[in-house]
Amino acid sequence: MIIVIIFIIFFFTDPSISTVDSHPLDPLSPQELSNVQTIVKTYFSNPHNNKVVVFHYVGLEEPDKSQVLAWQSSPGPRSRPPRCAFAIVRVDGGTHELVADLSTFSIVSHNRYEGPGYPALTPADQAAAVNLSMSYPPFRASIAKRGLKFEEVVCMSFTVGWYGEKTTPRIVRNMCYYMDGTVNLYMRPIEGITVTVNLDMMEIVGFRDRLIVPVPKSDGTDYRGSVPDQWSGLSLNRSAEARLDVPGIVLDGHVLRWADWEFHVSFDMRAGSVISLASIKDSGTAERRRVMYRGYISELFVPYMDLTEEWYYRTFFDSAEYGFGRYTVPLVPLKDCPANARYIDGYYTTEDGTPGWSPNAVCIFERYAGDVMWRHTELGIPGRTVTEVRPEVSLVVRMATAVGNYDYIVDWEFKKTGVIKVAVGMTGLLEVRGSVYTHDDQIHEEVYGTILAENTIGVNHDHFVVFHIDLDIDGEKNSLVKTKLETVRVDGNASPRKSYWRARREAVKTESDARIRLGTGVTDVSVVNPCKRTSVGNFVGYRLVAGSTSTSLLSDDDYAQIRGAFTKYDVWATPYRKREKWAGGLYGDQSRGDDSLAAWSQRNRDIENKDIVLWHVVGFHHVPSQEDFPIMPTLTKSFELRPENFFERNPVLRATQ
Repeated sequence: MIIVIIFIIFFFTDPSISTVDSHPLDPLSPQELSNVQTIVKTYFSNPHNNKVVVFHYVGLEEPDKSQVLAWQSSPGPRSRPPRCAFAIVRVDGGTHELVADLSTFSIVSHNRYEGPGYPALTPADQAAAVNLSMSYPPFRASIAKRGLKFEEVVCMSFTVGWYGEKTTPRIVRNMCYYMDGTVNLYMRPIEGITVTVNLDMMEIVGFRDRLIVPVPKSDGTDYRGSVPDQWSGLSLNRSAEARLDVPGIVLDGHVLRWADWEFHVSFDMRAGSVISLASIKDSGTAERRRVMYRGYISELFVPYMDLTEEWYYRTFFDSAEYGFGRYTVPLVPLKDCPANARYIDGYYTTEDGTPGWSPNAVCIFERYAGDVMWRHTELGIPGRTVTEVRPEVSLVVRMATAVGNYDYIVDWEFKKTGVIKVAVGMTGLLEVRGSVYTHDDQIHEEVYGTILAENTIGVNHDHFVVFHIDLDIDGEKNSLVKTKLETVRVDGNASPRKSYWRARREAVKTESDARIRLGTGVTDVSVVNPCKRTSVGNFVGYRLVAGSTSTSLLSDDDYAQIRGAFTKYDVWATPYRKREKWAGGLYGDQSRGDDSLAAWSQRNRDIENKDIVLWHVVGFHHVPSQEDFPIMPTLTKSFELRPENFFERNPVLRATQ
């Protein structure tokens, strides 16, 4: 009876349960997250056994796309689709997937996952594993043998990947660092010690002290200024929001309107920031036109190239194994974001199901950096000079996350020209390996990186950021078109010229043809609506304008590459499927590559004139240099989604100066 009363109180007091005009893609509110906690724990409890439920992920169970689009196009007051949450929990050593209906307080779907791989680590998993190491006598003896102060030792739990095993227990390996004069612990690794912990049994199942390597010095590693950088006082900064508003920005709940753009901004504990239902008003027709249904980071794969015993398994899936959004950090006003920024908080679920809070998770601001949107000076008219210039002013949606040693800054930038520019910046701290070497002249073996300081090797590694981009160009039925530039020889005496080049465009019919390495024959890819043309006959579309591209250099049979096979190409395209969200698979920890973008693509489904998803892999091959030590300046890569015959002419021709 008490449980029933609690359900009734939640149902009638939770404002998030209101369905009229509430957006169906809004992230789960703190109250909704609390309700999920109650529903799931109640589901697994019984009078004889109150089971321990560990929450690894809770997020919005997206309504069907057709429901969302129908809701969006309905005039007047609208009732949104049923509000549901998707949860991944561990109970009694098993992984369970549940869908909870928040309006009926019931579990409407339950699947016990029996396949390979495990859900993301929780902070509690990692803390418990580290605590085991710190109290383990052989480990303490190894630290003492090195002459280190135990109170200055900091350890962390790392996922271990997969190397062909038929069965893989849920384990992590603990690696440790030394402070003693610096907060930059990553520059002082303690090499040679490996502690393996079984997370389900919560016991040490492996220990090895293989060798002693000098711990790099602390000199010159501390990156703090003379005055510690603090982000305290967030409430004061947020209370000043109204005074800092930019008149052109309208934030209505999670719906953002600026210039001719309108889109929805959300937050997910795995993806981080999510942009949905982006549309732009055509200045020529005053029609609001659809561009993108949903865009977000689907996976971030970081394999290191060091083959030593303590390093070979460091092939991280930052989204699937840890949670890219889970480690979102508060943006610092006036440093991460300018004075005119607006902020949105992020909410997630902690291990026991209690809502967690990430203040200032996303900031939104207008950017004017002195760039030029378009210009021309005409000097060819006798007696006249004509100059027209329009400044570039854009809208930026920014988030930052700190997954271990690296910080990532993600920008979605919307321009008045109809361009969407997406940028990923990497900064933070390198993973370095301790070494006996103090100078490059001493090195006559493979060290898998660059010597950065005495006893310090910056290890070569990759970053592959995979974007899920569901473009809906004037509707769901779209096609992928790839463009090749080819040289044509001039025959005979048709022209004094001997050659020219032309663009040959080809509609892609199947998934296999949509696996593309840019720059090797294919120069551009576009998503077009084959059912709609401009007044002069061109198909309307958007073009992917990639920056410098980098695909994986690992061999196809390398286990890390089997798991991360989606890094073999710059571009993929698949038919839209609501469940095909995560490029590395739903369960990335010790995954085997059988539930991934590369595996889905093997079905070779038809993608011509279909509802398709574009996947773009932004790759970095990182060879560290001394300028990356002791903290790395931001390295940024970006790409653009650019209108291609989408408008009848320049959409900002009459833009004010």
